[in-house]
Amino acid sequence: MQSDERHRRILARARSDGRVEVSEIATELSVAPETIRRDLRVLGEHGLVRRTHGGAYPVESAGFETGLTFRTRSHVPEKRRIAIAAADRLGDAETVFVDEGYTPQLVAETLPTDRPITVITASLPTAEALAAVPSTTVLLLGGRLRGRTLATVDHWAVQMLGDMVIDLAYLGANGISRDRGLTTPDPAVSAVKGQAVKVSRRRIFVGVHTKFGVSSFSRFADVTDFEALVTDSALSVAEANRYAAMGPRVIRT
Repeated sequence: MQSDERHRRILARARSDGRVEVSEIATELSVAPETIRRDLRVLGEHGLVRRTHGGAYPVESAGFETGLTFRTRSHVPEKRRIAIAAADRLGDAETVFVDEGYTPQLVAETLPTDRPITVITASLPTAEALAAVPSTTVLLLGGRLRGRTLATVDHWAVQMLGDMVIDLAYLGANGISRDRGLTTPDPAVSAVKGQAVKVSRRRIFVGVHTKFGVSSFSRFADVTDFEALVTDSALSVAEANRYAAMGPRVIRT
């Protein structure tokens, strides 16, 4: 089997399963593990995967984005810890933007229910999760519904946000890096996120460690736009300090 064909099959497996293991794919393709490690190194150099111990996971790009099914299965304990830590930073905010995605949804579900809060979101799952909470008013942004994430986008959502002044925004991203900021594969999603950044007085990033050092297609914010970056403890202390040196507090849960 030629290297190009191996690369294609390795990438396809990583994207379908969310991760590829060296030992498993080596057996499947009938090649030595060292061959797979070289293949992963090449794919990593092209920005298609991120290598981990014993394997790799796919990097989201303009041509590939994970859906809700994968996100609700991946790193769930870490995401729940992130949600608790992020919700603890609510402070006196009364109006809160909650981004699309599973981690922001978990933040929304962790917000206090003993005082009135207005939540603005483009996410149908988040709106549904909060709809029965008596103390929470949910404002669902209009627009085109993306089937992959069940969130609204395009000018309707952007215009609605443009008329608001929001106390606090909880935002996710497909990638966050010190030099390229926060990015996402779809420019339509990026426009909604970027507008939320503009109209919010405070901004908190929530995301697992695999988001760090990754760049996707469309940029919507800088690291310096955020008061805090809330992630899990698998982000190294050294890397956390590099982001903290740019201004935001980095919270490793």
